[in-house]
Amino acid sequence: MNTTMLSIYPKHFTPLPIQLFSKSQHRHVIRFPIKCSSSSSDNGNESQPNTVEIRIRRRPSKRQRQKEEEMINAGKQAVKPKPPPKDWESMNLTEKAIELYVGEKGLLFWLNKFAYASIFIIIGGWILFRFVGPAFDLYQLDTPTPLAPESMFKEADSRQVVEKYANALSIAMQFFDVQKSGKLVNNKIAWRGDSAMGDGSEVNLDLSRGMYDAGDHVKFGFPMAFTATVLSWAILEYGNHMNMVNELDNAHESLKWITDFLTNAHPSENVLYIQVGDPKLDHTCWERPEAMTGKRPLTQVNASYPGTDVAAESAAAMAAASLVFKSIDSAYSGTLLEHAKQLFKFADSYRGSYSISIPGVQDFYNSTGFVDELLWAAAWLYHATGDKSYLTYVSTNGNTFANWGNPSWFSWENKLAGVQVLLSRVNFFGSNEDISTEGSLSLQSYRQTAETFLCGLLPESPTATSQRTADGLVWVNQWNPFQYSVASSFLAVVYSDYMLSSQTSNLYCSGKLYEPTELRNFAVSQLDYILGNNPIKMSYLVGYGSRYPQQVHHRGASIPVNANSNCSDGFKWLHTRHSNPNVAVGALVGGPSLSDTYMDSRNNISQSEPTTYNSALIVGLISGLITSSSQVESFVKN
Repeated sequence: MNTTMLSIYPKHFTPLPIQLFSKSQHRHVIRFPIKCSSSSSDNGNESQPNTVEIRIRRRPSKRQRQKEEEMINAGKQAVKPKPPPKDWESMNLTEKAIELYVGEKGLLFWLNKFAYASIFIIIGGWILFRFVGPAFDLYQLDTPTPLAPESMFKEADSRQVVEKYANALSIAMQFFDVQKSGKLVNNKIAWRGDSAMGDGSEVNLDLSRGMYDAGDHVKFGFPMAFTATVLSWAILEYGNHMNMVNELDNAHESLKWITDFLTNAHPSENVLYIQVGDPKLDHTCWERPEAMTGKRPLTQVNASYPGTDVAAESAAAMAAASLVFKSIDSAYSGTLLEHAKQLFKFADSYRGSYSISIPGVQDFYNSTGFVDELLWAAAWLYHATGDKSYLTYVSTNGNTFANWGNPSWFSWENKLAGVQVLLSRVNFFGSNEDISTEGSLSLQSYRQTAETFLCGLLPESPTATSQRTADGLVWVNQWNPFQYSVASSFLAVVYSDYMLSSQTSNLYCSGKLYEPTELRNFAVSQLDYILGNNPIKMSYLVGYGSRYPQQVHHRGASIPVNANSNCSDGFKWLHTRHSNPNVAVGALVGGPSLSDTYMDSRNNISQSEPTTYNSALIVGLISGLITSSSQVESFVKN
């Protein structure tokens, strides 16, 4: 029926809106609802509407006709058109559910689509992240705000702090307060009081400050200066991390307690007092420092009895500390730097080991050489002054002093690994205009030796050291084994941050490449071991966790405050099996045996005695790991 036909019967057919009800492959079905009324009807009622259907078939294309003819000729049936859609209204509830799940484009259909898309996205993303990104340097690890001497005191940022490390840092920092000598200010340790108030009085010097090195009451200048150097380095690199957990002021106070002693111990250019107290006499007593009554003789090095090692270490300590106090107290910083310059000149001009000049020190802090301290002091003076003559010194003396290619363990006695990492800093960030060709080659040699040392720390490296316990702790010596693992870990964290800041992607270790995060992971493993992730499940940091050493080899901690004992009868407190009445909070004991065991006894000196230089090292290590890695820049400011 067409419109012409409809127009012939205007009274009997009324056209209504046309709707497209269904569609198949080539056909459209159009239904015309119409109302039909009779002219003879006199009651006004209309008849029910009727429907007229018109089926329209689209003409197949020439290609489709050819394909159908070919299939017919081949004896095959032409492809059937898609079946018409289900009549939704005629379905029952079960049929509808089945249709929604397994029907065309049902839930199962979309789940399959989603699964395939997810697989493609994951594989593509992994390829982009693992290969494409690093190849074109499209991204790098997140690094925080640069740390420079004048910017280290900025307010804490929003980076997330590792809570357990923040807690460990606040505890470790307290051992400096435990070890303080002299008139205590803002004393935080209830069982400590003033001590050694007369030190230095016989030569009209105030040597009452400084810190006792370990569990006895001698003030040894050599390890004390090393403590100050390492603590300064930790503040310079990670002072912003310390500030985030409100420990930066405590670090400054502890550092100044030592540098005050060092400046007073250097009354003239070629004289340095390097020891207060006689260790042999001291070791015949077991008493609280507040109760000491014996004589405390002084020991010095000078032009006639040189001590290049201890004088150079003191120069390094004051040079590094001058950088720390540069933005806080410029006058004090200048004083420290002047002492550092004089002491370095004294050390280099009058060469000789203090262990030879003063044989009595050999049984306690014996020095096997002094060339490492000369390089160490010169490197710190270059950072503190920017004077290129100090950089020339480490460059020209490198072939003789540095022992390139042969890494050694970092400790109070051997500074070469620290020198290599510290001078790598210049190699990473120094200006090419400031470094001569010869100097550049020398600095590259320092850096290469540093990397040889660091490769030995990585457990999977081809050159990994075998000096470890079964549980993975770096273990070098039965006496104070933690010194080596903590010192190595501190250098690893510092170097990993140098790599991140300079966008150095890999560390090359005999054919294998390692990312800076792997150095950091090594350091984390060592620190976590110390904090309790070890076979005996005990924290070796006193005061941290629920289980830690109770019989620390420490005079003041082992004797009750109200005890009425003297020099000789105090040994009963050494030999008792009871726990210490006073907690030497923050003490890092010597450490476990090679078999990962520990005997908690005051008489087990090699394992149970803490030291201040161990504390400085672990403060630096914790501060480096307390939050995300730090981006750093050169200490040298033109």
